[in-house]
Amino acid sequence: MKSLKYILPIAVVAVLGTACEGFLDKEPLVTPIAETFYKDDANAVLAVNAIYDAISWDEGGVTGSGHTYEWMYGDLLSDDSKKGSTTGDYLELKQMETWQTLTNAPVQSSTWNNMYVAIYRANQVLTYLGDPQSVITEDLKSRLMGEAYFLRAYSYFNLVTKYGGVPVVTELIPMTDWGKYSRSSVAEVYQQIESDLKEAINRLPEKGTYTEANRGRATKGAAKAYLARAYMYQLGTDNTNGITWQQVYTLTNEVITSGQYQLMSNYAMLFEIENENNAESVFELQFVDVNNDWGPGKTGTGNNVIQNNRATWGWGFNNPTQNLVDAFEDNDPRLAVTVYTSNDTVVGTLQQIDYPGQNETGYLNRKAFLATAPSASSSSPKNIIKFRYADILLMQAEAAYHLGQESTARDLVNQVRARARVSTRPKGSAGIGASDYRPYPVVAGRLPDVTASGTALLDAILHERRVELAMEGLRYYDLVRTGRYFTALANKYSQTEATRAESRSIKTGVVNPIPVMPIPLTEVQSWGLTQNPGY
Repeated sequence: MKSLKYILPIAVVAVLGTACEGFLDKEPLVTPIAETFYKDDANAVLAVNAIYDAISWDEGGVTGSGHTYEWMYGDLLSDDSKKGSTTGDYLELKQMETWQTLTNAPVQSSTWNNMYVAIYRANQVLTYLGDPQSVITEDLKSRLMGEAYFLRAYSYFNLVTKYGGVPVVTELIPMTDWGKYSRSSVAEVYQQIESDLKEAINRLPEKGTYTEANRGRATKGAAKAYLARAYMYQLGTDNTNGITWQQVYTLTNEVITSGQYQLMSNYAMLFEIENENNAESVFELQFVDVNNDWGPGKTGTGNNVIQNNRATWGWGFNNPTQNLVDAFEDNDPRLAVTVYTSNDTVVGTLQQIDYPGQNETGYLNRKAFLATAPSASSSSPKNIIKFRYADILLMQAEAAYHLGQESTARDLVNQVRARARVSTRPKGSAGIGASDYRPYPVVAGRLPDVTASGTALLDAILHERRVELAMEGLRYYDLVRTGRYFTALANKYSQTEATRAESRSIKTGVVNPIPVMPIPLTEVQSWGLTQNPGY
């Protein structure tokens, strides 16, 4: 969907946004745009594009002031990475990593803002397109509403996994009425997510039916994948809704048998920019480089600049830990695709990392590497992969294990290992100027098939999730839902950090405690929302 990357005329943004207060207070000079805007197919598409726009903001969107990337939660809060860069740069991230986040911290405030802007825009689309008087082409209307349902669910899932229960708003309301909405319970937020994703499943097409121009839009498979992910997270945290492993198994099986996805033959190719939206991609955020710098309304991302080598043109954040490196088995080809260090050649360029001066662990994230600096600091055109088919296989493996289907679980894990076993070295790692994929020497016993049973099989599945999906923003959530987070955090730092995280967790009515970030101070003060424990 590169050609569709969220470019909106100013008048459209004025209607679709929520935070540009200056023009919201003025009397309209013409007929309100919303009354006529949705009577045109092309405009309706733009309105949905505006929702994608909001979920892709990584510099705080309209009102937020901080950078906000999923790795700041999924990697940094886990044992897979540390803040990185220089000691004094972006101290808010170190506070976050050690569970000392302030209630006015820019990262959390920006995440909250962006997701609610997306929710507002989704509510607007669903309100106007859901009007029986809408004249939009029926098939297009149904699909666009499916995308809006998906993106609203995506936004609420981002919120509930970071803050716990949040206000659930599913209709258009004036700004003055926001204070009437109190926080819903965690279970109630998940009920809304499930409802939205089921609507999306019913309305969205399969991936293969989209034209090239629409590549990257939400699909039926993506909606099923996220519903399965939401089910898995409830199973290990707050399962008031009575979710079962059979539900996870059924959904992932529907994705697998749809014929829409397959593992790429070479793991090393997955994260190169020329292979975006590949056969393994279930959902990814789309970006292009058009020379925009920091601030909202961009078409590019700063994700690669933030994580690239500070000794070249990057900022050097999100450093993989030695603990992660040690988790890989001997000769696992995925290690070199996941991390790089000094004297490694990455896409033909020799890397020297200033460790410990400008790096915290001696490693950087290879999956986020971009060979050429973008035209502006926040203009990287490299997509951010949010869901891969390998994750679906491993989710079903875990479900199969819990359902007593150990043979099926082993087969699924071994599919993932078989692909990794034959993968090549990363692109351009053979030497300066290299740009090809060189094979590894044949090594007997590389990544042997999993043969374990019982709890050892579950451990093997979770190990495979860690190394296969490393540095993709998922590890923290896996640790939380499997009840392993506080031990992992204590091993990363000390028991002090683990105790602090536990004190900032939801502990009542849960399978495992759920660590939560603070509700932004402005939201607590403006709308009377109850603050999370420990803040």
